[in-house]
Amino acid sequence: MNSQIEKINVEAAELKAQIVNHNVYTQISDLPELRIFMEHHIYAVWDFMSLLKALQINLTCTTLPWFPVGNAKTRQLINEIVAGEESDLDEKGEIKSHFELYLDAMQQVGANTKPILTFISSLQKGATFKEAYAQASVPLAAQQFMDSTFAVINANRHHATAAAFTFGREDLIPNMFHHMVNDLNSKHPDQVTIFKYYLDRHIEVDGDHHSHLALEMTSELCGTDDNKWLKASTTVKEALKQRINLWNAALEAIQHQAVAID
Repeated sequence: MNSQIEKINVEAAELKAQIVNHNVYTQISDLPELRIFMEHHIYAVWDFMSLLKALQINLTCTTLPWFPVGNAKTRQLINEIVAGEESDLDEKGEIKSHFELYLDAMQQVGANTKPILTFISSLQKGATFKEAYAQASVPLAAQQFMDSTFAVINANRHHATAAAFTFGREDLIPNMFHHMVNDLNSKHPDQVTIFKYYLDRHIEVDGDHHSHLALEMTSELCGTDDNKWLKASTTVKEALKQRINLWNAALEAIQHQAVAID
């Protein structure tokens, strides 16, 4: 492995451990808690797709007339990841993005998809992020999460965008969470099958093949430039801190619901 990649892994290890060992997972015992978690997590799923498309727009040619852009190896890496994330197969064998698959899982579980759909619809109609946040009542931590990501995207430093994409990925959910979802699927077989499929698909595709491609892409973009690697490391740590804050918000919402019920 690239020594600079190893260095980032070491520097980010404590933050990753906080995510993997976060208390939010232990608080999800049945569908009500899972719904709240998903209603927060969906913004990270959408955010991830936005990072992906930012990389494709900047590292390949997406305008006419066509010209070869950048490094051919980097183009190949990002295009392969895009195909897998944006045009994968759902549990029925139908072609869907991972974001759309997650929405299906939310609907099956009974989670509220109105806020995320309102948020996206508002943006499509020309609203600013601030306006869309207000119209959709997006949780503050999710707002901060997305603002942080789009600050990276808008800075137009492709190596930093790639680092955020690579190290802040959706593969930080621990095994115990997968076991819990399997248990819920056994308990509620008509409501958790799609979410279980989503997680299994992430392990199969994102956690293995795509993660290797993303690491290779980040290495290509940073090259031997120490300043780029330093920026990559800083970006990674900020992305992980934002993930922790989002998980904190989900945990607080779950605990608030438990108190309300009592």
